[in-house]
Amino acid sequence: MIKDWTHRNLHGDPVIWFIVIALSALSILVVYSATGTLAYNQMEGNTEHYLFKHTSLVLLSWVAMWVAHKIDYRYYAKLSKLALYVSVPLLFITWKFGVNINEASRWITVPFINQAFQPSDLANFALIVTLASMLAKRQENIDNIKESLIPMLLWIGLICGLIAMTNLSSAALIFVTCMVVMFIGRVPVKYLAMLVLVGAIAGSAALAIGQRAGTAMSRIESFLSEDDIPFQAEQSFIAIANGGTVRFAPGKSQQKNFLPHPYSDFIYAIIIEEYGLVGGVIVLFLYLALLYRGTRVVATSERTYGGLLSAGLSFALVMQAMVNMAVAVGLVPITGLTLPLVSMGGTSQLFVGVAIGIILSVSRGEIEEIGTSSSNEYRKDTEAAYA
Repeated sequence: MIKDWTHRNLHGDPVIWFIVIALSALSILVVYSATGTLAYNQMEGNTEHYLFKHTSLVLLSWVAMWVAHKIDYRYYAKLSKLALYVSVPLLFITWKFGVNINEASRWITVPFINQAFQPSDLANFALIVTLASMLAKRQENIDNIKESLIPMLLWIGLICGLIAMTNLSSAALIFVTCMVVMFIGRVPVKYLAMLVLVGAIAGSAALAIGQRAGTAMSRIESFLSEDDIPFQAEQSFIAIANGGTVRFAPGKSQQKNFLPHPYSDFIYAIIIEEYGLVGGVIVLFLYLALLYRGTRVVATSERTYGGLLSAGLSFALVMQAMVNMAVAVGLVPITGLTLPLVSMGGTSQLFVGVAIGIILSVSRGEIEEIGTSSSNEYRKDTEAAYA
């Protein structure tokens, strides 16, 4: 019965479905563990408060993912340009009038529902979808600078520059993702050098007038210094050391009481502390498998847009996960990026759900197309046999 329901309602790549289910289940367990002390202190002893809140958001993101995967992915190209036009004023409003936390105005509060919303999530999503669409339409004249390259460079520079004024790490991640998508989309390397120049100009302007120049420099200096280890990094290293190689101790983390943001920025350290290095490697493998399944469409699909869209969204999600995990183990400076599908969040979880849904929509289209082609070939062979 469950198998029949799954076959009717969950379409697309089954491996991606399995990865999402596994990471979502892990997310609920680890967030519950990491927020126990916070909930006890803030909610007068109600340690299940964030468990119920996070679980409801995970389920809501699943609904968004299911709806997104039922829609033909080609329709998203029509909506993404509108989303970009909406994102530009929203990013500016957030920078000037948004909720300021840790010297960064990254959020605005949505009226009526009183929920924090991060416009950079919308801008990131819209930019990748739009870029994939523009590249697919311009494959025949991809060398045309005026018609093909300039419009893409302008959008990338504008969006990344606006995001960098309040969130440098997110802007850098989006910029790298755009470079990868353009490379896959057969943009000549000499033109990618122009993109690097645009990124340097936009980044410099954002640092000059934005909010994060001082924070970015201090984090880089702390990372390069052998004597000055940031408090967050130190507590993360202790959590990882506590986990050892093999461990299964859900809810038994000790560093969740000392590590800042153990439920978001440093949740990977809590995963290793409670499930050991082996658990951390399994999580890493799941993200790599997601990247592989999302990008393999590029090689198998005859539709350029679908391949670029799936690869771009997959790379964006997995690259963010890699940076988050690298921060936890001390390979890169502290960034503030969360672990997609695992960290506790708000509207960002919805956008992750929609992104995964679009990837599944692309894979669903490919599976259906292969099935239709196979049926047509079988019908032709049968007709030839009876002819």
